[in-house]
Amino acid sequence: MKAANIAKYSSLYFTLTLVVGLVILYFVYPDFQNAMNDLWEALKSGEQQQISSTIKSFGGWGIAAIILIIVLQMFLVIFPSWLPMIAAALVYGTIPSILMSSAGVFLASTIGYSIGIGLSEKALHKFISDKTFEKLKYWVGNYGFWSIVLFRISPFLSNDAISILAGGVKMKYVKFITATMLGIVPLATAIALFAENIETLKTGLYWIGGAGVVIYAIFIYVDHKKRKTSD
Repeated sequence: MKAANIAKYSSLYFTLTLVVGLVILYFVYPDFQNAMNDLWEALKSGEQQQISSTIKSFGGWGIAAIILIIVLQMFLVIFPSWLPMIAAALVYGTIPSILMSSAGVFLASTIGYSIGIGLSEKALHKFISDKTFEKLKYWVGNYGFWSIVLFRISPFLSNDAISILAGGVKMKYVKFITATMLGIVPLATAIALFAENIETLKTGLYWIGGAGVVIYAIFIYVDHKKRKTSD
């Protein structure tokens, strides 16, 4: 296999190795199994205090648990993406939680992007029609950067399907990950600063997300009309 192809699929191989390794560890190491069961119950409850106390009980491994939760949330979309970020802020404080949340999203987004890169256009066309695929390429090519920023900065839109899509339509990785971090760092900062007042945090995030959508929609509408006029 050529070096370029190895680099291309390295994150995908890493993901598969990580998942298989965790599954094996779960079944052969009882302490790990119990810890994962406790964490699973805490996440299902949706209670940030319960999640925080569970992570705190992991001691030094709590940081790894936070990052792992954020990565696995890409595949197990059963709880809000901001819950582990809140837990990180409550347990570790402002600056460490921002770094952990950003690192987790960076890793999860890179894995999602690599999965998308690994999909051929032929494979994508099995799920997306030719017409829709061409539209997606147009939107990603012209508005992809700020679309990703918007998705990342609003936890109510955040979905790692956009990472897979960005890779699938071959958006440049540096452009993609820059947009991802440009959106996630302000979100992680807001969550870290207001984690102890959840209602205020939720209200603020709704306003930020809603205002972002409106401003972005106006920008796209004006820009799209300009492009049509120039054509």
